[in-house]
Amino acid sequence: MSASFASALDAAREAAALQHYPQGALYVVATPIGNLADITLRALHVLQMADTVACEDTRHTQSLLRAYGIDKGASQLLAVHQHNEAEAAENVVLRLQQGQRVAYVSDAGTPGVSDPGARLVAAVQAAGLRALPLPGASSITTALSVAGAVAHSNEHGGFVFAGFLPVKNAERATVIQQKLANEPRCVVLLEAPHRIGELAQALAVLGERPVTLARELTKQFEEVTTQPAHALTAWLDGSPQRSRGEFVVLLHPVPVETNDGESLRVLRLLLQELPLKTAVRLAVDITGTSRNVLYDTALAWKRDGAAQGDGEDDTSD
Repeated sequence: MSASFASALDAAREAAALQHYPQGALYVVATPIGNLADITLRALHVLQMADTVACEDTRHTQSLLRAYGIDKGASQLLAVHQHNEAEAAENVVLRLQQGQRVAYVSDAGTPGVSDPGARLVAAVQAAGLRALPLPGASSITTALSVAGAVAHSNEHGGFVFAGFLPVKNAERATVIQQKLANEPRCVVLLEAPHRIGELAQALAVLGERPVTLARELTKQFEEVTTQPAHALTAWLDGSPQRSRGEFVVLLHPVPVETNDGESLRVLRLLLQELPLKTAVRLAVDITGTSRNVLYDTALAWKRDGAAQGDGEDDTSD
């Protein structure tokens, strides 16, 4: 066992043991999305005490548990994944009715959002049993926290989680053009490395709309960038490394109410010559677009160097 995680297990017992952990309950446990150190003390404690660990992939979870120095026999691991979730949930319910503590983990992150787990929780609750959350790592909130893409200053605050878009090109294009193009809130997508190029090409129709690509989150080669939608393919083509790893893709809130790109064109031209606040003020006077919309867009461009102006960078209010 790693000495660092040995001390973490001791800390977990000391910090988390005082809480009551009822028998006959399902514990939904978030696990790291890449960096093993992102496990919580409470998660370590529950994984140690659980009678059964239900998991998306038993081999993956066994390796994860061993990395932390937690030893579970084969009979204590139960596969619950997208192909057997409904049937396996019956097994979990039976174990809970026998008084077991069952922990459920997906391969990475928080179960039941994009990964399996929702059907399992629904079955447990339908049986009159408890499901207890143990919060932790999530690729969705991790990406959102560093993208500056969630607006709170207008009526279209918050975000929409859309997950994986259809694999077929025509179906994907239809969803983007008919549903996402005019969605005023931030939209969160997920994509695999072998399809990120196709998604980037499909998103090009959104033109100047800022899009954040976050890949390999929490890992050694983590990378987060914000680009205009039409520039995503060029950015990915800039290095073979950029298409590797799992992606979270954030479509920033629609930057112009009219969605015709004119306000963004004016703003980009002004940013080339003027400080940010001045450029935004003039763009608002010229186009009539909301100051909050243009200000948030200009900040996203400045942050990633997509529209560096020659004037003094003045972003203070």
